[in-house]
Amino acid sequence: MTDVSNYYKIEGDKLIRTHRSCPKCGPSVFMAEHYDRFTCGRCKYTIFKRKKGKSTTRPRKRSPRKRKKST
Repeated sequence: MTDVSNYYKIEGDKLIRTHRSCPKCGPSVFMAEHYDRFTCGRCKYTIFKRKKGKSTTRPRKRSPRKRKKST
């Protein structure tokens, strides 16, 4: 079992969650944080982290080459 106090932080009169909750299962289920993704242990939902050096735009797909008729 993990220490539950690692999942919460107290600021003033408020209790703040330090880990993400699963969007499918609801706020009662925390997601595990890995080096490249967040994963829910209950429903296996995964959110991948973005790499810092890559651009967010997708590269364009190349159009297929036109075939030349053989003589």
